[in-house]
Amino acid sequence: MKKISVLGSTGSIGTQTLAIVRERKDIRVTALAAARNIALLETQIREFMPKVACVWDEEKAAELKTAVADLPGRVVSGMDGLLEAATEQEAQIVVTAVVGMIGIRPTVAAIMAGKDIALANKETLVTAGHIIMPLAKEKRVRILPVDSEHSAIFQCLASCAGRTGSSDCEGGVPGAGDGRGIERILLTASGGPFRGRKREELTDIRPEDALRHPNWNMGVKVTIDSSTMANKGLEVMEAGWLFGVPLSRIQVVIQPKSIIHSMVEFEDGAVLAQLGVPDMKLPIQYALSYPDRLPLKGERLDFWTMGQITFEKPDFDTFRALTLAYEAGRTGGSMPTVFNAANEYAVARFAEGRAAYLDIPEMIEKAMRRHRVIPDPSLEEILETEQETYEFLRNA
Repeated sequence: MKKISVLGSTGSIGTQTLAIVRERKDIRVTALAAARNIALLETQIREFMPKVACVWDEEKAAELKTAVADLPGRVVSGMDGLLEAATEQEAQIVVTAVVGMIGIRPTVAAIMAGKDIALANKETLVTAGHIIMPLAKEKRVRILPVDSEHSAIFQCLASCAGRTGSSDCEGGVPGAGDGRGIERILLTASGGPFRGRKREELTDIRPEDALRHPNWNMGVKVTIDSSTMANKGLEVMEAGWLFGVPLSRIQVVIQPKSIIHSMVEFEDGAVLAQLGVPDMKLPIQYALSYPDRLPLKGERLDFWTMGQITFEKPDFDTFRALTLAYEAGRTGGSMPTVFNAANEYAVARFAEGRAAYLDIPEMIEKAMRRHRVIPDPSLEEILETEQETYEFLRNA
């Protein structure tokens, strides 16, 4: 029986994780955590009976505590509660599906407690990869990627028997090592709903327009990030940390159908790709069941009817957030934190109708230009940089 904790259980990744658990008899949920959606969380608690349930909002946590008073589990709140859910004693794997830098502290705590991490929170490695990856190796904790692109790369590496890399017992991403043997990582992107448009065609974009992703069903923040390609920029930085590859060897390729989830080119010129329908349940289940592959219900690719799979180069001028992400990643230190925080702030303003769509990359660039880089930031300095970036943009 595998026991898991799910942080962000009411979001897109969290609900799909629980859908997999629902179909399996060999996984038990010991902890759940959500931000404010206590109606759905109560339903999840009654179905999965976790020992601990966390609600970020204290008032909502009090409401939930009353609602589930007939059940034996504990209801906790805030960061202390999130840390408790992340370190629940029986959990072996922690699914980190919370959105934003709020995921850093619980991820660190879970690693310190010896839990494997099913990682769906990009911001953790983007801003604190220099802390997380060495800590995982030190504690011999496995980092199992959940994002479809990083899972695809992970699956390609796992399929290469005999290549030099880290073993499961060494900690980090199994098989990833230090990037030796990898010529390039080819990180695929759908291009989002505005693929093919020029910058002048994006002046009147509304939030509802940006939320119409052609292939994936995701949460608001990630979907808007996908439309600006900031999401792909975050994935580039995350891939660098996961697989030990410099950003100069990570290439974004537009593949509009989202059939090829990513590829790895090895130093002998061979390219391995992972293909599948756009369904997050596959990478989630692979992270939970690794190294085993288990049956999974769902649609399958039909190569007879698929037709062509096409590839394009990204438009770095129109989708400037991707250009800025590469710059932030190459600069390193605290600059990725500034990129991430500025993007979070700008996306929130846009989603609320308080900023224009093209303001998003402009805010990111403005915050990056005024920042003085901290070369090797501590966790406290990372969180301080986040708050300083928010404050700068509020007053700009």
